[in-house]
Amino acid sequence: MMPFSSFPLLSRRELLQRMGTGLGSLGLATLLADQGALANSAAPAASPLAPKPAHFKPRAKHVIHLFMNGGPSQVDTFDPKPALTRYNGQKPPKSNLATERRTGGLMMSPFKFNRCGKSGIEVSEIFPHIGSCIDDICVIRSMYTNVPNHEPSLLMMTSGETQPTRPSMGSWLLYGLGTDNQNLPGFVVLCPGKPVVGPQLWSNSFLPGIYQGAHINNSRMDPKSVIPHVSNGYLGRKSQREQLDLLKQMNEMHLETRQGDNPLEARIQSLEMAFRMQFEAQDVFDLSRETKPVRDLYGKGNFADACLVARRLVERGVRMVQVFYGNGQPWDDHGDIKEHAKKAQDSDQAIAALLKDLKARGLLDDTLVLWGGEFGRTPTSEGSKGRDHNNHGFSVWLAGGGVKGGMVYGASDEFGFAAAENRMHVHDLHATMLHLLGIDHEKLTYRYGGRDFRLTDVSGKVARAILA
Repeated sequence: MMPFSSFPLLSRRELLQRMGTGLGSLGLATLLADQGALANSAAPAASPLAPKPAHFKPRAKHVIHLFMNGGPSQVDTFDPKPALTRYNGQKPPKSNLATERRTGGLMMSPFKFNRCGKSGIEVSEIFPHIGSCIDDICVIRSMYTNVPNHEPSLLMMTSGETQPTRPSMGSWLLYGLGTDNQNLPGFVVLCPGKPVVGPQLWSNSFLPGIYQGAHINNSRMDPKSVIPHVSNGYLGRKSQREQLDLLKQMNEMHLETRQGDNPLEARIQSLEMAFRMQFEAQDVFDLSRETKPVRDLYGKGNFADACLVARRLVERGVRMVQVFYGNGQPWDDHGDIKEHAKKAQDSDQAIAALLKDLKARGLLDDTLVLWGGEFGRTPTSEGSKGRDHNNHGFSVWLAGGGVKGGMVYGASDEFGFAAAENRMHVHDLHATMLHLLGIDHEKLTYRYGGRDFRLTDVSGKVARAILA
């Protein structure tokens, strides 16, 4: 037996601390056991992602945003301007329309426009496949936004604010409507890397963290690695569930002492989502499950794969999918506008395939597709061949989800510099999209910092003329 003198001497404070830890551990184990029994007997708490009723009957249930980040030129894609050919090289009439950089004379488009479909809408020759779908598309030629800079305009298009302080549109949709599939994130962002600004473009901001977009780097669409570490190779489903339940109880006890701790609440919900995702996420990103005719329809490349995954995601009930064309700002052709042709060639087939595939499966009726960038480009030249940023007027298009197809809404001026007829601010676009999803944009609010916030800030008007 060890002599008493061999034991380490403890102060009274150390003795109480050690006794308290031991008693606390016993108490925690008992408390968790009691809470576990109560949890098993009580009805499970509703998921914050559970589907919620809309304000009125929706026309659309899902959104696919095809984001041509960098700013495609309206006068070289969907808004032909014959006046640019007549006055090529001449100085534009005096105006107060400021551009980000100094520009030269008016510059005609190097591309021809063709009348497409039964509607006869003119589409640039660089988009022949999209042209074949034009009767399902509403081209909006009267968009405008606040400033001609990438960062604030990217934020405006995604979150309705030029500063990185507001939730993204996808987060607002999850908050307002929830999502049908509880085993996948309700808001998925596909981008092979990160665009300018980065994660703030799909941020939840002050909304609960569970509503943040899930960024997927689609540079390599390998189902085993596209979401790293989503599968547990050591524990079975039952053991994982038991482990997660214990962790959840401990976290919720901690949360009770830290009321309003958004990051901790998000952590709890993200663990639950990760557990559910491992049984469905790999399947949705496994494009080998698609038939060869479908793969051939979309074509090859990162963007083509992302478009196909977008269809697979909405098919499984995901609320919103955002597909960035590429990393950085690829459509930002200051040097030579003819570079638009390469990006169009890379995306045209896949976009048309997505529309045709959705339509063939009966999904286009309730899936709203948005195509466009954060702003447009000037009808004047920058240098000798490029175009500068233009926030005064640009084009986007919508398809499906209760939108009239085969129509043009609004118009820009003679040269395509500024929106002129039925001007549509980004807030108006968001208000219209929310309306199609059954949401009154003035009622989708969240109180934070002493005031009610909404996606459309304090403005926004529904463009009812484009509603089917």
